[in-house]
Amino acid sequence: MSLKSSLAMLVGKTSYFVLHDVLHRGGTSLPGKLAVKIDPDVMVDLAEKYDVIVITGTNGKTLTTTLIARVLREQFGTIITNPSGSNMIQGITGTMLTAKAAKHGERPIAVLEVDEANVEEIARQLKPKAFVLTNIFRDQMDRFGEIYTTYDKILKGIRLVPDATLIINADSPIFMRGNLPNPKIYYGFNHLPADKDQRAPINTDGILSPTDDAILHYHFMTYANQGDYFSVTDGFKRPQLDYAVTKLNQMTPKFSNFDIDGHTFQIEIAGMYNIYNALAAYAVGRFMGVEIAKIKKAFESNAQVFGRQEIVKVADKEVTIVLIKNPVGTNQVIDMMKTDSEPFSLLVLLNANYADGIDTSWIWDADFESLHGTGVQKVAVGGERYRDINVRLKMADFTDIPVYEDLKKISSAIKAMPTKRVYIAATYTAMLQLRAQLIQEGYIKNQMGE
Repeated sequence: MSLKSSLAMLVGKTSYFVLHDVLHRGGTSLPGKLAVKIDPDVMVDLAEKYDVIVITGTNGKTLTTTLIARVLREQFGTIITNPSGSNMIQGITGTMLTAKAAKHGERPIAVLEVDEANVEEIARQLKPKAFVLTNIFRDQMDRFGEIYTTYDKILKGIRLVPDATLIINADSPIFMRGNLPNPKIYYGFNHLPADKDQRAPINTDGILSPTDDAILHYHFMTYANQGDYFSVTDGFKRPQLDYAVTKLNQMTPKFSNFDIDGHTFQIEIAGMYNIYNALAAYAVGRFMGVEIAKIKKAFESNAQVFGRQEIVKVADKEVTIVLIKNPVGTNQVIDMMKTDSEPFSLLVLLNANYADGIDTSWIWDADFESLHGTGVQKVAVGGERYRDINVRLKMADFTDIPVYEDLKKISSAIKAMPTKRVYIAATYTAMLQLRAQLIQEGYIKNQMGE
């Protein structure tokens, strides 16, 4: 270990101690940022101590990472992870530097959510044992561009570790591009008969065949560009699945019950998109040799996930916090709310900082119109770009929309809603600001670490 690396580690660990134990503030980004400033390669020396599993893609990284960590804890010792979504190089460096020491003779596992643009650098330094690929949708176009440029960023990292196992959402056709030599494990949905020939809806991204760029057909679709696809111009089709959702039993606003390869599971979080996340965690668990009974136990833990359908009690209101950041994810959140049989209100908080994506044009592709005819009784808006979301909801034919620019007034906004159930759909930095305010007011008791 070089002197520069040793100094970087010392500064990172010392700053973490000051932040957490002296000032009682959370976060690993600042310690990581300081360490990287001193030695950009500070994690290279740490890599030899860990088996590293990287989770990346557009949607679902945080919940998938959390579920994988829970699954692996059922069988293994020390699991290092970044549960709050600090997924860029400085946050991951801080996570690695400040992790608790493993027991003597134990080889810890690092389960790391990684931002798509940071996969290359993380792969170069940490040499992962496996990559988990969730999906790729249009997202933060100011940072990533279109979906194929996003995938190219991920590919650059994977190509640095050709012996790493790829655990791939095979329902997403974009992942079939690249001709990678890595060992592969495929997961997806097989819950419907493969007896149809249908096309994706207009304006669906990522439906071109990787063999000749012809438009793909589907035996069935789950959501967005995902499903059992095939080409009518050549023999290309979805690969055979190693692990599959074979049945959807019950989906409510609070839980999802489903079968994977004939075994029934339940997660205490709603939405088909979250079943995909659970399926990815199942695939990783089986890859690592975790027994099915232990995976089931891990899934049925009722611990909530930072900002992801986190339920908070505010006065007599039951508030569910959900993250939104792009059209596909927002539409899945809307579909989840449609399963609620009770009246509800919706508060949308829109920011446009770097971590959110500066371009807010994506809100026009989200299907807010489909909320009509559901149990929604009231919609309100807030956040730094409240004007944008206010106009969008007016164009979706919602009227009398309260505006809350100051997030310090959010608890008052919640209390003013006409229904007991309130959903707050927030972009990432708006979610952080919201949680900080609710913590200050005593409605959230902790920072929700894993």
